[in-house]
Amino acid sequence: MGHEVSEAADRNPGGATPQPGGSGGDEELVLSPSETMAHNSAMRISGARRGGQSTQKALASIVLGFELIIVVLIGLTLFGLGTLEPRELGLYIGGGLAVVIIAGLGLMRVGRVGIIIGWAVHALMLLTGILLPMAIIVGALFSALWVYCMVKGASIDRGREAWIAQQSAE
Repeated sequence: MGHEVSEAADRNPGGATPQPGGSGGDEELVLSPSETMAHNSAMRISGARRGGQSTQKALASIVLGFELIIVVLIGLTLFGLGTLEPRELGLYIGGGLAVVIIAGLGLMRVGRVGIIIGWAVHALMLLTGILLPMAIIVGALFSALWVYCMVKGASIDRGREAWIAQQSAE
């Protein structure tokens, strides 16, 4: 068994370990150095250093990170269009939602707090559609992506736990 690990390290100099639940064969997943760096960063953000890795939290961090950019742009759009009175209110709304997202990203490592904040962010994102109708489309797309990542991430995490339990039983 130790021989298999050294072979995997020789074939994958980036250092990423293959994960269960892949193609189902005995082939190992080999990541490029940039893919390895991105994977390790996402896992570190999701709290992988403290206990087990959580694919669900890693995916949540990625979605919220991209949504942070969109929220800032929506705030700038509200300000630029002058749809609210006073105009600065658009900046406050965008900035406030950005702070909530940053808090969610920071708390992603603390139990399920970051995930709960993520759900709240998506509800608030959909509510911005009242102020800017095109934001409903963006909010719906990010909410659909969020739901998919939550479901698929939880499925991957359950598969990993079952695989680890099976490996320790053998």
